[in-house]
Amino acid sequence: MLIQSKRVWIADQFISAQIEIDDNKIINIYKYNEKDDAYDYGNKRILPGFIDIHCHGAYGFDTNDANEEGLRNWTKKIPCEGVTALLPTTITQSREVLTNALANVAKVVEEGYQGAEILGVHFEGPYLDMKYKGAQPQEFIAKPTIEEFKAYQKAAKGLIKYITIATEVDEEYELTKYLYENGVVVSIGHSASTYEEAVYAFANGARSQTHVYNGMTAFNHRENGLVGFSLRVNEMYGEIICDGNHSTPAALYNFFHAKGPYHGIMVTDALMAKGYEPGSKFVFGGNEIEIYEDGSAHLVETKGLAGSTLRMNQGLKILVEDAMVPFDYAINSCTINPARCLGIDNRKGRIGVGYDSDLVVLNDDYSVHQTYCLGKEML
Repeated sequence: MLIQSKRVWIADQFISAQIEIDDNKIINIYKYNEKDDAYDYGNKRILPGFIDIHCHGAYGFDTNDANEEGLRNWTKKIPCEGVTALLPTTITQSREVLTNALANVAKVVEEGYQGAEILGVHFEGPYLDMKYKGAQPQEFIAKPTIEEFKAYQKAAKGLIKYITIATEVDEEYELTKYLYENGVVVSIGHSASTYEEAVYAFANGARSQTHVYNGMTAFNHRENGLVGFSLRVNEMYGEIICDGNHSTPAALYNFFHAKGPYHGIMVTDALMAKGYEPGSKFVFGGNEIEIYEDGSAHLVETKGLAGSTLRMNQGLKILVEDAMVPFDYAINSCTINPARCLGIDNRKGRIGVGYDSDLVVLNDDYSVHQTYCLGKEML
């Protein structure tokens, strides 16, 4: 199959090019119009497919539900916003609920599904801080141990690839070191860590931060906190929810300009309520939440932010048009940066020979015209 456009994102720029796809790989890149019979997208932008590493669910399904068809429906429908790969994300709950959720993801991966590729699981909690727990149910927050994590990873059949931990509660960083040595990305989140504690967590293997600005110690010019650490340490990846609600456009601008082009990661933190109308109510982590007119999700009891219904293509528009983030920074944040963070940048996150044929075709208004998941048209 051959497709082409006058705006294909290659080498941090748009060029006129043809892309030849054989099954699930890109096998050739040609000059525009070099080969006959290419499907021509004209002036539409062709980008690498989007990768969402922090998303709890959509369309009425939550990862903790442990429902096979719900997960399959999610992966099949999510390419409508340009997502070609994702990490289904848990929320703190009982050991039984989490074990079932992990086993469900593993079963769906083994038995097959369509659409966006499941890259693994983002295990958010239960090893979190009480003060910064957010919407995570406090009765299930637990002390981290290697033994318990091994049981969870066994249920997941090795699919836990990324984990959110309040690293300051990890005694002598034992679990953090174990995870680093075993190829699981440790992300500091829902954490009361000081700046200094974050430095030690980094030294012991932590490599990312979960939804920067939210669920962490704030920046102060005398007590720099986790936000200060994120702005200071460029090598540390940082997720950020780009919906304009969890962080203002000015905060998004400051984050990306401090972080640079290669370590900021856009995430949706989207809930099962994605795809439903404002006013819809759902139970998330044992708490009732409601969707507001701006698409944000709030706890009914406290009115606190609990997640989003953000679409990835919408987040890209917010970054570029509202936050005035440079286009290459914005594109990297949902393509090559999450791929690098997960160690799969040899096959995901770029348009190039040998890479997976994960592509999104965008209109000028950032709406999705077409998405290719491993070479298959999804819309």
